[in-house]
Amino acid sequence: MDIKATDVKALRDKTGAGMMDCKNALVEANGNMAEAEKILKEKGLAAMAKRADRATAEGRIFVRNVENKIYVIELTCETDFVSNGADFVALGEKLLDVTIENGLTAVEQVHKDLLTEFTIKTRENMSVNSVNVYEIPENGVGSTYVHSDHKTGAVVLIKGSNADVVKQFAYDCCLHIAAFTPAYASQKEVPEAYIADQTEIFKVQMDQDEKMASKPQNVKDGILQGKVKKHLAEICFEDQMFVKDDKKSVTAKMAEIGKEAGASLEFVTTKLFVLGK
Repeated sequence: MDIKATDVKALRDKTGAGMMDCKNALVEANGNMAEAEKILKEKGLAAMAKRADRATAEGRIFVRNVENKIYVIELTCETDFVSNGADFVALGEKLLDVTIENGLTAVEQVHKDLLTEFTIKTRENMSVNSVNVYEIPENGVGSTYVHSDHKTGAVVLIKGSNADVVKQFAYDCCLHIAAFTPAYASQKEVPEAYIADQTEIFKVQMDQDEKMASKPQNVKDGILQGKVKKHLAEICFEDQMFVKDDKKSVTAKMAEIGKEAGASLEFVTTKLFVLGK
């Protein structure tokens, strides 16, 4: 049948598929635009399945604060060309929209459905890696930060006060987490197996050090404990030296801020986001 060029263009604009693919779909659908779009989507989904194993190392972290909640979505794709495009950014914002409107707290089918048309258009493997929702404490603050490359971000919730000085501290903690990427929030979170392995590593290193050979065992034990303690302080957020005051640990700085605000402060959430991890 005779297919109008305007219909082919309209279908291409809507789906992002190639001109010949659009024309063939319209022929197969006897000129029915909706049916042709369905055919293209079906073919696109088949192509998507073939691309599913391709690495998605690029993308963006999208964050939005709405009333007393913080929403974070990780959207990945294959190339920075796509992730830096306006359409990709708009897609991320739309994913936030449906998450908020539907009260979602995890990746659902509605998120996956939104990717379909965009995936067909870009011909890239894409994924919503995670959907996270955090509720800001009633007597507390919440803050967020996303680095300029959009691949690293942080969320910090603190309870005890919503004073301006606490809000600033929460934001500075976000900067700290994004900059130093601590492995754990506190030493309570560190697995015993990890501590045991790290202790053994330090012990072997000390046994290979000739200067340690002549030292009494109790001295060696003290040095070993000191090495483990120092290591834990380096990988645990609350024990690290604060990014805005390297003379104080994060915990000590929070106590100082709490005193200034006239409140006892406590971390509720300290979350690092690294795209794809």
